Amino acid sequence: MRAIGYVIGLLMVLLGLIWIGQGSGYFPYPASSFMIAQKIWMLWGAVLAVAGIVVMLISWRLHRRG
Repeated sequence: MRAIGYVIGLLMVLLGLIWIGQGSGYFPYPASSFMIAQKIWMLWGAVLAVAGIVVMLISWRLHRRG
């Protein structure tokens, strides 16, 4: 169960970073993406990345409790 939490959390962080990159215009791929240079996607990416970190921390703490 812990591994699933880590994988889901890591995927959320990676996806959030991609959204931040696209929203800021530093990661303009694919070129036809509606997310490029749209500041709102930077916010959503940051929220998703933080949520992914929280999921990983919760998985870690639940594992420590046994």
